[in-house]
Amino acid sequence: MTRPKGGYYKGELGEPHKFDPTFRGPVHKRGCTDVLCCVIFVIVILGYIVLGTVAWMHGDPRKVVYPTDSYGQFCGQQETPNANKAILFYFNILQCANPSVLINLQCPTTQLCVSKCPDRFATYIDMQYSYRRNKGSWEYYKQFCKPGFNNPDKPISQVLRDEDCPSMIVPSRPFLQRCFPDFITRNGTLTVANQTSFKDGHGKIRSVVDLRDAAKQERTVLSGKVTAMQQGTESGITSLLDAKEVGTKIFEDYASSWFWILIGLVISMLVSLVFILLLRFTAGVLFWLVIFGVIAAVGYGIWHCYWEYSSLKGKPDSDVTISDIGFQTDFRVYLQLSQTWLIFMTSLAVIEAIIILVLIFLRNRVRIAIALLKEGSKAIGCIMSTLFYPIITFLLLALCIAYWAVTAVFLASSGEAVYKVMSTLPDCKYTNLTCDPETFSQSNVTKLCPGSQCTFAFYGGESLYHRYIFVLQLCNLLVFLWLVNFTIALGQCTLAGAFAAYYWALRKPADIPPCPLASSFGRALRYHTGSLAFGALILSIVQFIRIILEYLDHKLKGAHNAFTRFLLCCLKCCFWCLEHFIKFMNRNAYIMISIYGKNFCTSARDAFFLLMRNVMRVAVLDKVTDFLLFLGKLLISGSVGVLAFFFFTRQIPVIQEEVPSLNYYWVPLLTVIFGSYMIAHGFFNVYAMCVDTLFLCFLLDLEKNDGSATRPYYMCSSLRAILNKKNQKRPKETKRGRKQKKEQPKSRH
Repeated sequence: MTRPKGGYYKGELGEPHKFDPTFRGPVHKRGCTDVLCCVIFVIVILGYIVLGTVAWMHGDPRKVVYPTDSYGQFCGQQETPNANKAILFYFNILQCANPSVLINLQCPTTQLCVSKCPDRFATYIDMQYSYRRNKGSWEYYKQFCKPGFNNPDKPISQVLRDEDCPSMIVPSRPFLQRCFPDFITRNGTLTVANQTSFKDGHGKIRSVVDLRDAAKQERTVLSGKVTAMQQGTESGITSLLDAKEVGTKIFEDYASSWFWILIGLVISMLVSLVFILLLRFTAGVLFWLVIFGVIAAVGYGIWHCYWEYSSLKGKPDSDVTISDIGFQTDFRVYLQLSQTWLIFMTSLAVIEAIIILVLIFLRNRVRIAIALLKEGSKAIGCIMSTLFYPIITFLLLALCIAYWAVTAVFLASSGEAVYKVMSTLPDCKYTNLTCDPETFSQSNVTKLCPGSQCTFAFYGGESLYHRYIFVLQLCNLLVFLWLVNFTIALGQCTLAGAFAAYYWALRKPADIPPCPLASSFGRALRYHTGSLAFGALILSIVQFIRIILEYLDHKLKGAHNAFTRFLLCCLKCCFWCLEHFIKFMNRNAYIMISIYGKNFCTSARDAFFLLMRNVMRVAVLDKVTDFLLFLGKLLISGSVGVLAFFFFTRQIPVIQEEVPSLNYYWVPLLTVIFGSYMIAHGFFNVYAMCVDTLFLCFLLDLEKNDGSATRPYYMCSSLRAILNKKNQKRPKETKRGRKQKKEQPKSRH
């Protein structure tokens, strides 16, 4: 790199930059950038608010929360006739096995709200027989009939025609607030209430396998997965009910151990803070200990492979090559060959040589990376408030997620109840046509298609708003991604401005401006909302395309077109790489924005060329930082997890009596481990942003300054020592010089 006369410098890439002798860190006199994008962003936010308002006006979350019966009424809704009837009951669950279920996404049988599911086998005909002797049989059976029907003597043919009562009931349990047969597998045989067969109410004996098929079909519709049925799921509902019992126990464990979980998370927060502050002393030790440990482990592997190779060399059949024996499922066969150990030894020797050569030739860059990590720890120690800024980011992200979720639910529940003709006859031409339940009984449909019903299908409408619900959901998703990425960008730019103020202070911490975090946040929000929104929009579009590709891949999982699957896989891979590259570039562009206050494109270009001029330093710093931070996350979550394990398993004698009684000790244990990892991740994200900012400032410092009295280096003394750079001492002023300077008239400028 050359620095021509006149204060210009030029690297291998990019345009020359002019030295600014007044530059002392983040520029304070700056103007608004990317104003057009800022205006568009504000308009989109206002439109998003309008979209949420319209969705709130048309939507009804009750349609999602409560199941709906055949008459469009909610089950379990308070202040309605169904307030105490929260479960949906199918008159004839066997009708759900009809193929039309997969087409119309609705079981073609009357669905009624009930307070509880049946607990016994019974038919309407058997009820009529026993009614003469026992009036109680009708009292039980009629709770599954239409409200107001109270004529147990009505003939079965008329009852089924008028859909007054079900022809049969079977023992059931609630699943997703719907009654499904209570399946139990005993000795490999599927049963319901210890029976393998039942009466269907029409004089036939049916197998419980028919119930299984019908229940599987309806459960598939409820989950929205219209796919090929899988075998061996007879006990699915029972398993889910068992899971409900397990969930209750887990909730009890959380209720009794939440205080100790909170203490564990506080400990992990303190340990994360101490770890970051101590990195100024331990970064180099940790890195070199692990590196030399890896070198020693690989060296031991080489020796072990040589020992195995030499011991097998004289044995018979050990000189057979791998190609001679071909593919073997038993891996131990290959371990009996000397060639296998020779390959292992050669591979490990090559890896060992690469590690040693990389350390020899990149040792100064590794030292620079470690010095920057130590300097990052000092910077966070001077600006401790930066460690708590992720709380603001978390709250903003929670607000975005909540608004998106509520808007999506209201959009999904928009519309009026739509009723459609459901018929079990395959040749009924009225099937799946809309109908009016109030006038359906007087229409010709019931005569042309006997047994057909006008049942609730879904919520929708024919207006322009209802026709574009799907498009509005896509808009909701895109704006949500934009807001989330903008929130993250605002946090990155704010932290970068604070840490840049630390780096460009010549005397640390005396020259650090007051409230650097608040000042940086104000500058980012006041001047650079448009630039941050621009970068966030680019990233959001790529993420939006990736979501669409994932959706298409999910839909095409059963496709047999190999070329389509291959093309989709390539597109997913390309956009994954593009997303990560854009994230990397945006991060560095935001750092340059926080320092110079330029627009997004200029900042991204300057950051890109600056990094390309120092690509090896970038690679080494990135890997060393990632390695140490990942090691720190493992150490923190692992150490707190071990402490939690000994506590919840009562292996700490001093506080054994304080341990709460638990059903599953792994519930609070896994919560503490996961929470500790996430807390460490949040703290280390701030630290990684600090290191990245200091690194870019360090590169700018190297290119802008030469260590003279007028252009001193702002880097720490350890970095100057590694690079053999020195700052010239400013000549001391004499008393006469100070007197003359004091007598000079002040400049008007």
